[in-house]
Amino acid sequence: MAEARFSNTVNIRNKQASFQYELLDKYVTGLVLKGTEIKSIREGHVNLQDGFVYFTNDEAFVKGINITPFSQGTHYNHEAARDRKLLLKKTEIKKLKARVEEKGLTIVPLRLFINDRGYAKLEIAVGRGKKLHDKRQSIKEKEVKRELARARF
Repeated sequence: MAEARFSNTVNIRNKQASFQYELLDKYVTGLVLKGTEIKSIREGHVNLQDGFVYFTNDEAFVKGINITPFSQGTHYNHEAARDRKLLLKKTEIKKLKARVEEKGLTIVPLRLFINDRGYAKLEIAVGRGKKLHDKRQSIKEKEVKRELARARF
């Protein structure tokens, strides 16, 4: 029997986001994608590391997310690092826009997943950049949790 190439349980995480930023509010949004992009997402060829959200004309866009072009794509294949529109309600856009204009806040993508209905969704969060001593504190907390886990076994 043929092996399934596309997965319905995609859950791609941005592991650096929680280390680099103190996460305040989380939102789940839809994405405007092209046909070959969803195929690449189902294969898991996505990098969220450099992504961020910006606003233009009361619309939200995500920039810096790299979706690798589909391997069997033709000349209709998508660009890897194009800007993608986020599907948010106007009230959510206004609220997020107001938060970003505050000092030191940004919006970063946390994870990309496929929901029950088969749509690609992006979880974003409002974050404040951590200082070096905050990062050291995060590392200490991880080490303490790891030591406690080892002691239990």
